[in-house]
Amino acid sequence: MAMFRIWRGSAAGGEFHDYTAEISEGMVVLDAIHQIQALHANDLAVRWNCKAGKCGSCSAEINGSPRLMCMTRMNALPADEPITVEPMKSFPLIKDLVTDVSWNFRVKKAIKPFKPRPPDAADGTWRMAQQDIDRVQEFRKCIECFLCQDVCHVLREHHLHEEFIGPRFFVHAAALEMHPLDVENRTADLKKTQGIGYCNITKCCTNVCPESITITDNAIIPLKERVVDEFYDPIKKLLRVFRPAR
Repeated sequence: MAMFRIWRGSAAGGEFHDYTAEISEGMVVLDAIHQIQALHANDLAVRWNCKAGKCGSCSAEINGSPRLMCMTRMNALPADEPITVEPMKSFPLIKDLVTDVSWNFRVKKAIKPFKPRPPDAADGTWRMAQQDIDRVQEFRKCIECFLCQDVCHVLREHHLHEEFIGPRFFVHAAALEMHPLDVENRTADLKKTQGIGYCNITKCCTNVCPESITITDNAIIPLKERVVDEFYDPIKKLLRVFRPAR
């Protein structure tokens, strides 16, 4: 038997409620939440879908840490103290454990889409080096659970949603920027409207990623380097003075 302390309420307010759940071998937190929902709290709101760690729906904060409920095993949590389950704090609360993450999809629409270079003139096809293809494959693993967005202090504590797109979308931008066929330039947007300068590379986003994407080192830092090269390199700054505006 395990004790759960679950947040119940809406944007207007709420509080933690205590429940118990019968724990068996192999159970994950989502199993216990479903048991509580079935036996003790039929109106408990919780978002989930695949229960296999691939849809990103069941994101929550378990004992204060952003995690997927379906991938958090009960035997990995302390057995002698209550397990707290609460909604993600970086997004508006709808009800109980469900938050409104629609802001993320609006952000994604504002990022310049993939723009391929013309095909090779010789035969009308594209050629890419395998190492360039491999470089972006890691970013394709993102399941948009938004745990990295939730843990990021710029969004979680400072609420700079209108100035900062967050680590998930730096990963998306990196997947486009580093694609061997893409010719779009997003560095100005990253600097001016997407707030990459706010990231101080604490790597908290990398630490919570259930897909083990190396967000900070492989996506955010290379994007920061591109912005620095474009806007702060002294030679390029001098060239911009004499280069005609486009």
